[in-house]
Amino acid sequence: MSEQASFSEFVHRIRAGDEQAAAELVRQYESLIRREIRLHMEDRRLSRLFDSMDVCQSVLASFFVRAAAGQYDLERPEQMVKLLVTMARNKLVSQARRQSRQRRDHRRAAESSTALERIADDTPSPSRVLAGKELLKQFRERLSDEERQLADLRGQGSSWAEIAGKLGGTAQARRMQLARAADRVARELGLEEGPEGGG
Repeated sequence: MSEQASFSEFVHRIRAGDEQAAAELVRQYESLIRREIRLHMEDRRLSRLFDSMDVCQSVLASFFVRAAAGQYDLERPEQMVKLLVTMARNKLVSQARRQSRQRRDHRRAAESSTALERIADDTPSPSRVLAGKELLKQFRERLSDEERQLADLRGQGSSWAEIAGKLGGTAQARRMQLARAADRVARELGLEEGPEGGG
């Protein structure tokens, strides 16, 4: 099997919610994501409030639900790397904005365990990321019937043109419909803050 075919199969397994594929993705890419976050964590006061693992878990949770919804078209490992790095940067900026908006005194908050617990509660636990079943179930339950049908067809490997042929509309309109649905549900589940999304 070629490297590209093997990678396509890997992405297909992630879309299908395969736990072994999810664990493999974490094993392969977690250190890359955390390194990227640490490199860009310029405000050292922020590192007292959350660490690279907090942001990494948030990136992985967002990636898994959006991948399961068929939002990403990934054909090569380099595309996966670029996507995860972009998501990590966006999540870090989002966390920094949140801290700025709340106008926290970083020194006092860093000393307060309750403040740290609140921040930690905002990101999924490793078991939620790895197992993923409950998170994906919640994600699917919040989709409309039509949105769920779009996600299912994408998960089965249908192209956007094929989906438009079956359901009507244009490929671009159907792609945007699913992207908007993923944005909405990610916000509802607390995986993302704003319309800028996670990648």
